[in-house]
Amino acid sequence: MTTTATAPTRAYVRDRDFRRLLFTRFSAHWGNGMYQAGLAGAVLFNPERAADALAMAGGFAALLLPYSIVGPFAGALLDRWDRRKVLIFASLLRSFTIIATAVAVGAGAAGIGLFSLALASEGISRFIGSGLSASLPHVVEEKSVVAANAFAATWGSVLAVVGGGCAIGLRTLTGADDAGSAWVTAVAALGGIGAAVLASGFARGLLGPSVVDEPANPALAVARGLADGAKAAWRTPSVTAGFVALFAHRASYGISLLVTVLLMRNHFAAGMTGLGQMAAFAGAGILVAGLLTARLIKLFGRVRVVVGALVLAAVAQSALGLPMTIPTALLAAFLVTGAGQVLKLCVDSSVQLDVADEARGRVFALYDTLFNITQVVAVSLAATVIPADGRSPGLLITAAVLYLVGAAGYLLAARKGRTADKAPPLALG
Repeated sequence: MTTTATAPTRAYVRDRDFRRLLFTRFSAHWGNGMYQAGLAGAVLFNPERAADALAMAGGFAALLLPYSIVGPFAGALLDRWDRRKVLIFASLLRSFTIIATAVAVGAGAAGIGLFSLALASEGISRFIGSGLSASLPHVVEEKSVVAANAFAATWGSVLAVVGGGCAIGLRTLTGADDAGSAWVTAVAALGGIGAAVLASGFARGLLGPSVVDEPANPALAVARGLADGAKAAWRTPSVTAGFVALFAHRASYGISLLVTVLLMRNHFAAGMTGLGQMAAFAGAGILVAGLLTARLIKLFGRVRVVVGALVLAAVAQSALGLPMTIPTALLAAFLVTGAGQVLKLCVDSSVQLDVADEARGRVFALYDTLFNITQVVAVSLAATVIPADGRSPGLLITAAVLYLVGAAGYLLAARKGRTADKAPPLALG
């Protein structure tokens, strides 16, 4: 590795192993964005199908619950298996499930059959996402992890948005019916194939884990993954506090996402074009967050940056979301998504820097598990009360309040951590 603590971005980007991991992430994220946008178009904006708010909540659950179900298993195995092999085989297997999903869409499948394929595909992607995050500290020096993670995660998220845009653009060529949606979904398999090819270029063992503290019995190792991740996170106050902030963001974001989809489809009648515009503004927010987060942390410290991001999101959610016009909604998407990316980058860096490598995969898996369960619960509850056209000021106010509650919870957890660090040791004997 050639990276130094003060090296500019170009220094670690020139490192061959970091660059390979970066391009692996890009390919996987592009395919993921393409797949999710293609599937959303097939289910939500397909003239041959109809989906109400509860059906949409089911769709979100199909896309997000695999993170919760597979997460603990992924974490335990990522801290046991060669992460290079995990990235290769998981990427290829995911491409296979994407093709199977495309065939099902083309055949007109719906309900549990289609959702099961989406569950399988997204579940496998957990190994890829957690593996990429847990591998990063092996290709950059410790003091460069924050900046390198911000760069990789930000541009990976941008590539996911680009993938979604490609799906929307391709949809205009193939058509919005089942056959057209199937073609769009199938193209997403190229992302997984590219990620597998790129990951195969790593040397065996390069991506870790460096130390394996798992029991010899693989079944016991898998079963212990969630508990070990929770213990490691609980012992690290910066990670615990970050989880509180992210839960608030994810719940609020889930509510506003459901509102946005219904507004675009039923109130503004903007369809996939409107969602594409929303995704573009969200992508811009992610990009700006990636460019600024490391600098903001250096200037103000992580605690102030996290609290500021939560407050900014609350203000944007209420001041720009409540008018419920397309221009203000687009600006809200930019600010809220950007603030959420700042939060994610802060928590990512906490896990990568403050958690030991032998437990890092399990903590990332727990992170994804709780992160997505929170969003699914929020979307499901919102779906029971939201009107068909999506106009629900009460839900947007609730989302704004959740951000403020998250800021208070984060400060409380962070303060407890600092108090514990300063406490004198107990006398023995």
